[in-house]
Amino acid sequence: MNESALNVPLLSCDCPDNEENSGRKSHHEEKTIRELVVRMNRIEGQVRGIRGMIERQVYCDDILNQISSARSALDGVSKLLLEKHMKSCVKERLENGDTQVVDEVLNTVASDGHGWPSVAVAMDGEKRPHAP
Repeated sequence: MNESALNVPLLSCDCPDNEENSGRKSHHEEKTIRELVVRMNRIEGQVRGIRGMIERQVYCDDILNQISSARSALDGVSKLLLEKHMKSCVKERLENGDTQVVDEVLNTVASDGHGWPSVAVAMDGEKRPHAP
């Protein structure tokens, strides 16, 4: 397996050696992986800063603002990853006739636990509320 300059493995779809997600891997360009890692490093620093604020007993409103900022940053990572997932992994699986990927993406996007909207768009285009 090739390694990027950041010691992040270059990923490819449907490799059976990844047990974390049922034997599938994503495949993204090194530039995308680097951008995601940089963003995650920044978020990690934000979270450490928030912990320090709590330890120093900083005013609650200031801490809550920093938490909101970290959540927004995570949302940005999620949006970028979803975009790249749709343009690579999902596209490839659809081209190979695997339509199950559509349900997989809809379940992920519709899940409130991931911070996504609570309305799913059905295959017919009709909006339906997500059931908890």
